[in-house]
Amino acid sequence: MSDNELGAFLRSRRDAITPAQAGLPAGPRRRAPGLRRAELAILAGVSVDYLTRLEQGRDRRPSAQVLSALADALQLSSAERVLLRNLAKTASGDFYCPVLEEPPAATVRPTVRALLERLEPAPAVLVNRLGDVLAWTTGYELLAEPLGVLSGDPPNLVRYHFTDPRARATYPEWHVVADALVANLKLDSGPDDAHAAALADELAVLAGSAFAARWAAPSTVGMRSGVQRMVHPDAGELRLAFETLELSDAHYQRILVYLPGDEPTSGALDRLTGLRPGSLHAVAG
Repeated sequence: MSDNELGAFLRSRRDAITPAQAGLPAGPRRRAPGLRRAELAILAGVSVDYLTRLEQGRDRRPSAQVLSALADALQLSSAERVLLRNLAKTASGDFYCPVLEEPPAATVRPTVRALLERLEPAPAVLVNRLGDVLAWTTGYELLAEPLGVLSGDPPNLVRYHFTDPRARATYPEWHVVADALVANLKLDSGPDDAHAAALADELAVLAGSAFAARWAAPSTVGMRSGVQRMVHPDAGELRLAFETLELSDAHYQRILVYLPGDEPTSGALDRLTGLRPGSLHAVAG
């Protein structure tokens, strides 16, 4: 990750919003579709010089009022506003998370194991902040084992996606999933997280620019829900709607739950798991 994540994020969002979206005329001879620095400064009510210092990392302590004005001008979503605030706290040195100095949590609480049992036959998996797989349902094992996801000690979703050649055949939208995995990894770790840095160094060597470029890019909002397409050797193509359940007081552990996103997937999961046919109904994706 860059040591100027705040500046990189501001530049990336400025590049992503057009003058028309911001209510400004495009004007002649525009080299890029995004906002010029001067335009954003006017919209946010700050000086061009101050915005330049923020983007270049020469000023790392913007006030809450400035952050709010920039978020409004850039039309950030709620999740992007949270990310902006966290990046600003990290840049100023005020964002200190001692938990990230500890090894990634590997202990599974009994209540969490009981919750996973209640989720059967749905595929569900418990991961920590690095994407290490800590526990799973039988439904998830039957889905993931033939794909190679559960290989490794411990299995790791990020390592699998970037280093196992089966992942590219498994995920037709491999690049979308790759973006989300790296975004989530960066969101759950911090700039001083030695464990995340070690995993990133490993994957930069093993996967090359496919991982390294994403890790070096400006932070984006992680993906905690959506629909994921998957090609399974036994069940064929699946559309899986997924949700993320964040666990409290668990050092960034979360449960990913997968449900059929359409009727063909519902039938395919029934045949694949054979646990409780008809119990997994398709949900709107």
